Amino acid sequence: MKKNTIRLALAQINCTVGDISSNAKKISEYIKKAQTAGADIVSFPELSITGYPPEDLLFKAHFIERNLDALKEIAKNTGNITAVVGFADRRGRDIYNAAAVIHKGKLLGVYHKMLLPNYGVFDEVRYFKFGKAPLVFKVGDLVFGVNICEDIWHKNSPIKAQVKAGAQIIIAINSSPYHIGKISQREKMTRTNAKNNKVAISYVNLVGGQDELVFDGRSMVVDNKGKIAARAKAFEEDLLISDIALGAPRKKTGHSASSRIEPLLENSEEVYRALVLGLKDYITKNNFKKVVMGLSGGVDSALVATLAVDALGKDNVVGVFMPSRYSSQASADDAKALASNLGIRYETVSIEQIFKLYTMTLSSLFTGVEKNIAEENLQARIRGNILMALSNKFGWLVLTTGNKSEMSTGYATLYGDMAGGFAVIKDVPKTLVYKLAKYRNSISRVIPESVMIKEPTAELKPDQKDSDTLPVYGKLDPILKAYVEDDRDIKKIISMGCDKEDVLKVVAMVDKSEYKRRQSPPGIRITPRAFGKDRRMPITNGYKEY
Repeated sequence: MKKNTIRLALAQINCTVGDISSNAKKISEYIKKAQTAGADIVSFPELSITGYPPEDLLFKAHFIERNLDALKEIAKNTGNITAVVGFADRRGRDIYNAAAVIHKGKLLGVYHKMLLPNYGVFDEVRYFKFGKAPLVFKVGDLVFGVNICEDIWHKNSPIKAQVKAGAQIIIAINSSPYHIGKISQREKMTRTNAKNNKVAISYVNLVGGQDELVFDGRSMVVDNKGKIAARAKAFEEDLLISDIALGAPRKKTGHSASSRIEPLLENSEEVYRALVLGLKDYITKNNFKKVVMGLSGGVDSALVATLAVDALGKDNVVGVFMPSRYSSQASADDAKALASNLGIRYETVSIEQIFKLYTMTLSSLFTGVEKNIAEENLQARIRGNILMALSNKFGWLVLTTGNKSEMSTGYATLYGDMAGGFAVIKDVPKTLVYKLAKYRNSISRVIPESVMIKEPTAELKPDQKDSDTLPVYGKLDPILKAYVEDDRDIKKIISMGCDKEDVLKVVAMVDKSEYKRRQSPPGIRITPRAFGKDRRMPITNGYKEY
């Protein structure tokens, strides 16, 4: 390995949690690709052998053993290249989030992650012991440090000690999940570390979907002045090759570095691609082939259907329109037009006769009580039952179509429109739903314009509008962001210019709906604070601000 320049290969791969053999095979394949590209060092994401996050699989002794066996097999395939591979290490009874440094088929050493995240979606302290010391490795004339994800996010990062020990470059392996704005935070952090420590940083990141998490890739190389020298693709596998000068310019070897800096994405495109990847991986990694969803003629179901087609192909998506006495002709026309534009299978199943039977059956119990939300929710639950019947009969996964604004306030029916296997836009506020639909139509106009301009309605009673129950979404979503994502109190939210009555109403709705959200399907996380692992509120909760 020449000391004047190092050729880095950043293997941005899509791993599957628990599929150790497939992950190991892919790692070996990318090692060969890096060798072909003339790389000196190839690095892989954090816990790439096990997949990230492996969660309670880490408590299974045989799971740890298999991952260690896979590491030995990978080592045999390294040839003359140096590989940095993420795995779960075991020392006695202790488990570590670790990076193996392999050279010419031999294990040079193992670094244990020193800073373990235990916030938001991370629970690493539950599983791993803290690493005790920063390490540097020497291969030929090159000295480099290895860090794992959280290690470089803090002021007490091991980088300073590694540079002091002679590290000429830092190899950071990561599984950093996506949310809106994450790439700017990530790049700022990496550039600051590189500049302050006067050392180049190779930052390889995981790509792919894992339950509610999406990993966006966008691996990068930052030079010792804090400048982005290379950036990999977003939301897809990539092998990023980059030469970093450590002294005099590199002599020609017959190989050329890509020096590729992929562009950053506009916000709507970024979120849309995250949703497509998260949906695709959830379906395929769980061995489903087709999905089914209710089409209402509204923008939410239109967006979910379009995402499904882009993720899985039109032949694997089924849309079902389930009209009742309250469904408008406009909704029927819009649902059919959407299905036609997308080229998906479209079915109509009326719920009217079933609804009549339900109301007849319950009439003696409902006598003397005025119609209320019970009759509305019956319709939603009938629709949920129909979709689940199709799922059982044909093996299709049901996609729910509720957005974050609805999930936050409980404006959704438990065992009705909340019934399904995956909640694609669960973390997407209604105002962002419209932006995403507009973005997708800028590529090809598949969502009818009438869907975009109609007033939102559940059509569960005559002349119903969402605004009968909720503040208009332009006022609702800022309140929800402040309360749910930013943890602001009522006084602070009102001081932002939000209407006091709206704030009190919305906060009460959010708090009262925790039991519903706890029973909802997983959904793709695209904001800094999604429901689920991010926000864990008690259902039985006596604390109130109102």
